[in-house]
Amino acid sequence: MAVAARLARRELRGGLAGFRVFLACLALGVAAITAVGMVRSAITSGLADQGAVLLGGDAQMEFTYRFATDDERAYMASIATRVSEVVDFRSMVTVGEARALSQVKGVDDAYPLVGEVGLEGDVPLARALAGSGGLPGAVMDKVLVDRLGLAPGDTFRLGVQDFRLGAVLLREPDSATGGFSLGPRTIVTTAGLAGSGLLEPGTLFESAYRLDLPPGADLAALEDQAEAAYRDSGMRWSDSRRATPGIEMFVERIGSFLVLVGLAGLAVGGVGVSAAVRAYLEGKIATIATLKTLGATGGTIFQVYLIQIGVLTLLGVVLGLVIGAGVPLLLAPVIAASLPLPVVFALYPLPLAEAAFYGIVTALLFTLWPLARTEGVRAAALYRGAAASGGLPRWGYLLALAVLALLLVGGAVLFSGVALLALGSAGGIIAALLVLVLAAMGLRRAARVGARSLWVRGRTALRLALGAIGGPREEAASVILSLGLGLSVLAAVGQIDANLRAAIDRDLPARAPSYFFVDIQNDQIAGFLDRVKNDPAVSKVENAPMLRGVITQINGRPAREVAGEHWVVRGDRGVTYSAAPPENATVTEGAWWPADYTGPPQVSFAAEEAAEIGLKLGDRVTVNILGRDIEAEITSFRVVDFSTAGMGFVMSMNPSALAGAPHTFIATVYAEEQAEAAILRDTAGAYPNITAIRVRDAIDRVTEALTAIATATAWAAAATLVTGFVVLIGAAAAGERARVYEAAVLKTLGATRGRILLSFALRSAMLGAAAGLVAIVAGGIAGWAVMTFVMEADYAFEPWSAIAIVAGGVLATLLAGLAFALRPLAARPAQVLRAQE
Repeated sequence: MAVAARLARRELRGGLAGFRVFLACLALGVAAITAVGMVRSAITSGLADQGAVLLGGDAQMEFTYRFATDDERAYMASIATRVSEVVDFRSMVTVGEARALSQVKGVDDAYPLVGEVGLEGDVPLARALAGSGGLPGAVMDKVLVDRLGLAPGDTFRLGVQDFRLGAVLLREPDSATGGFSLGPRTIVTTAGLAGSGLLEPGTLFESAYRLDLPPGADLAALEDQAEAAYRDSGMRWSDSRRATPGIEMFVERIGSFLVLVGLAGLAVGGVGVSAAVRAYLEGKIATIATLKTLGATGGTIFQVYLIQIGVLTLLGVVLGLVIGAGVPLLLAPVIAASLPLPVVFALYPLPLAEAAFYGIVTALLFTLWPLARTEGVRAAALYRGAAASGGLPRWGYLLALAVLALLLVGGAVLFSGVALLALGSAGGIIAALLVLVLAAMGLRRAARVGARSLWVRGRTALRLALGAIGGPREEAASVILSLGLGLSVLAAVGQIDANLRAAIDRDLPARAPSYFFVDIQNDQIAGFLDRVKNDPAVSKVENAPMLRGVITQINGRPAREVAGEHWVVRGDRGVTYSAAPPENATVTEGAWWPADYTGPPQVSFAAEEAAEIGLKLGDRVTVNILGRDIEAEITSFRVVDFSTAGMGFVMSMNPSALAGAPHTFIATVYAEEQAEAAILRDTAGAYPNITAIRVRDAIDRVTEALTAIATATAWAAAATLVTGFVVLIGAAAAGERARVYEAAVLKTLGATRGRILLSFALRSAMLGAAAGLVAIVAGGIAGWAVMTFVMEADYAFEPWSAIAIVAGGVLATLLAGLAFALRPLAARPAQVLRAQE
């Protein structure tokens, strides 16, 4: 090893001329993964650091449909130095004939316990909410103020109560804990809502109590205490340790997904690394032959070049870490300003270690094969100019390759935290590489056959191009692997994005209702239905009573112990009742209760969700509704299609089970678009407490979120393409010497520069087109798999992005190939051929 290290050091003194592509590919892949990890860690750290501010206090106790009881308030007062009550719901803001949906927050004098509310003109919140002229005050998000044409001092209505706008809301410290919102924020006092008719029994609202705890309070112990005392009453506890678990999970999942996309880029870089090492070793034939002649063993030669590759790998990884960590730090102000979340940028060790791990393992995985092939080569064969043997390496090296591959996949599973996504991505990358290798072999064979065909014989430039592709050099494999994998990632992203947008823009509006109406009181439902059902522009109306409840137990055990983190047991769910099966309901197992049934509570559960949780007929589910536990036996499963944006309930109970529980009705109205404004105007005028949610507006909000995710994914895919283009440049540069010789021979045989250039261009175009076509197939399959098995939606092939992929592949290879065509075209045949003697 000492001899090998000394020889490796001496060879490295010659510089890095043969390793520029190696370093560029490795550094780009590591940099992309590092940058994603740094931004993800910055967001996670910001959420943890500002947990109390984001939550609005050190801890929070939250209830659905109700305010805290006297006993619950007394408990909160006993553990906290200050308590702030907040109520949150959706409602319509009315200004004359104009109406808009808003997320309303009712607060008390203690709000906010932590942080500051930013108002235009630095108006104190207390003054803005004090009101004037006998009207309570309010502050409103600037977007909503502009939409309604309001200004401070103007009045607007919530329910049947008028409010006076005291200031424009610019910043809300606890906005991140509010979840997905369909409307801009309006803040009023809870006391001012007393006469609005919006907080009647059974209406939809959430109440939250923010707690300012004494210094050193044990949050874990307090959580256990509160859960033990009040969890069965529907209370949900959260604290500053994880103020925004939903956002944290979203950031982690998106970050993990982008890292896995970055791994595809690193795999592309691995192809370039392998090609660079192979080209470097071919250039060292004389050196290896000399060493073997002087008695060096195959193992010593392997160690010499392994040490060199190891040193250069460390250099490439360090460069990638510096770039990947440095760019987010330099752009920290820009990134922080573009995110609605707090971020704390610093040098985080975990993303650096993760990226370094990926880089080192990938480099070893892609270089071990060409290194291993040098060990068993005879010196005499090398002196005769032969390349390294094309046979398989010894079984020890094959075992090492398998271990490295498993280590890379295992690391992806461990670091991502999403095993199925990591395994699926790794499987997809491996399958894509295999398909691309087979495509390269098939293209070379087809080129050899095509070059001998009668049709090609009279087309000299085409025949030369086909002959070069089918020749012994491995340019086709390098180009198709590097460019094809990058284009495959981009093709998959394009197909998924196009199908999601189609589902939202075309399919969903065709099936979705025009409006959701919520908080329809029992004495209003008849008049409401009379208005909408007798409108000729309305094609369909659905309505149902609705309550909200929390599933607390399944078969006497805590629900989360049975169902884990399934969405059905996270938070509250809608519950309805019906004497007979709803229209179009499909019962898959069991039977509906009789219409006059008055026995113990029974529940019909959504079939798909029940299967995911593992429920079966006869299981007992405990649902807490308004602080009251209702234990019901599952007597049937039914199909519930949530994809239509229509009415759907996970649980439907027999009417007597919910007798006496205050509730309201919800309704969906399917109407022609031109009639929507009149329906909204009439219902809001007659029933100002009813909230109308326009489905198209909700679709627009979802589209905005998906666009942001698609943009981030496209940037990650672009990094993969950049790496692929670097590999293309490396392949073109490595083949420049061979093209110089080829051009010299062709000139000697009478070929013009134009014909030679045309053959080079045709060669590049065919390789690019082949890579693009394979990418379309691979990307289409990946897009179909994601849409079918992950999104559970229909898939349709999107042709325009496919055309762009092929065109991009052709253009990329043309640019890379023609960039290195000038020197071959300018070569003098006599000088080149004399040098080959």
